[in-house]
Amino acid sequence: MRSDLSSRPHLQKVHAQNNGTIYDDHMMSSTNELIAEGRYRHFQEHNRQVGHFPYSEAIIHGEPKEISIWCSNDYLGMGQHPNVRKAMKEAIDLHGAGSGGTRNISGNHGDIIALEHELSILHEKPKALVFGCGYLANQATLSTLGRLLPDCLILSDDQNHASMIQGISASKSEKKIFKHNDIDHLEDLLKEQPKSRCKVIAFESVYSMDGDIGPIAKIIELAKRYNAMTYLDEVHAVGMYGPTGAGVAEREGLNNEIDIIQGTLAKAYGVVGGYIASSSALIDAIRSHASGFIFTSTMPPSIAAGARASIAHLRQSSYEREAMHSAVAYLKKRLTLARIPFLPSESHITPIMIADPRLCKAVADELLSNFDIYVQPINYPTVAKGTERLRVTLSPNHTPVMIDKFVEALHTVWTKFQLPFERNNCKDQAG
Repeated sequence: MRSDLSSRPHLQKVHAQNNGTIYDDHMMSSTNELIAEGRYRHFQEHNRQVGHFPYSEAIIHGEPKEISIWCSNDYLGMGQHPNVRKAMKEAIDLHGAGSGGTRNISGNHGDIIALEHELSILHEKPKALVFGCGYLANQATLSTLGRLLPDCLILSDDQNHASMIQGISASKSEKKIFKHNDIDHLEDLLKEQPKSRCKVIAFESVYSMDGDIGPIAKIIELAKRYNAMTYLDEVHAVGMYGPTGAGVAEREGLNNEIDIIQGTLAKAYGVVGGYIASSSALIDAIRSHASGFIFTSTMPPSIAAGARASIAHLRQSSYEREAMHSAVAYLKKRLTLARIPFLPSESHITPIMIADPRLCKAVADELLSNFDIYVQPINYPTVAKGTERLRVTLSPNHTPVMIDKFVEALHTVWTKFQLPFERNNCKDQAG
């Protein structure tokens, strides 16, 4: 049988279009729009070196170059902690690379069970459930909740993660958006509903772009008053806050008051994966009904073992958290003295404001090219247009000397591009 298209002339036109004309034109047009708006994202290749964090070897114009990283989500440097690496190596030597399947089909290995037990202890919940990533944990859980709870209404903070928004949308349940961290608006929406109706309040502890913190205690109070369930995303807080690193809810003594806690293993814990922790009944229901869980392969034993080792270490050690928060406090002090505009966030996230996508990229490029400093520009749709920024995140390994050099570099670049400095009583200087 002939395999070419000459015997099927009716397919020749479609084949030609698929080979780089109409369809590629559409794709290129969408990309060119991003370039024209200054929103096209360039991925910087770099390779982290064990024991040398936050320095990394970047590949720039095909050549290696040492740079310092100022935008990593490996907040505490646990991605290269000896305990984590040791646990991962041992798991690979014992069990190999992959998990062998989904949890239902041969993938229910001992390391994933041990990790879920560790997470349930961390968050003081009866059970936990691990997903391949934090995005999937949010999307699968919220979409399933909305389907399982009859006539469910989901009330969502308007600054929630994209994964939460996707999950709520996929649930097909009714949703209402309350103004960011606005307790009065949330209560107005709750008052409109019968107390008997199923309601879920979905919100975050640390909001990743502005660095502000949700009013957890006040939301819990409203949830109890109006018979609603609470769903708290702690992905930018787990490992970072609280006596054992369980998050802001633990820091405020509210772990037991939240119905569902969602977290990640890819940020402060230094590996990859997401999870939820809740009641036994809820975990069993999500496990049994969420397609995003049922039809995805289990996390490999090495990743699960590394995550468990990281959680166990940070439950016992507060050094990493304290050193990181100390570095952030010093950075904010230095930025204030240098009059570099930043959002005075309550958390470890420091957004340095530029408010123009092209200038934001130009500043980032200048820092990388002339100062060997890598910080990624953040623009729309991650943040609203006109609020473009550099999102700076420090680790315990960012020293005062490094921070001084970083702020001095920012001051030089600010002056070069004639960006506005903050008006205050400090001198126009970087020190």
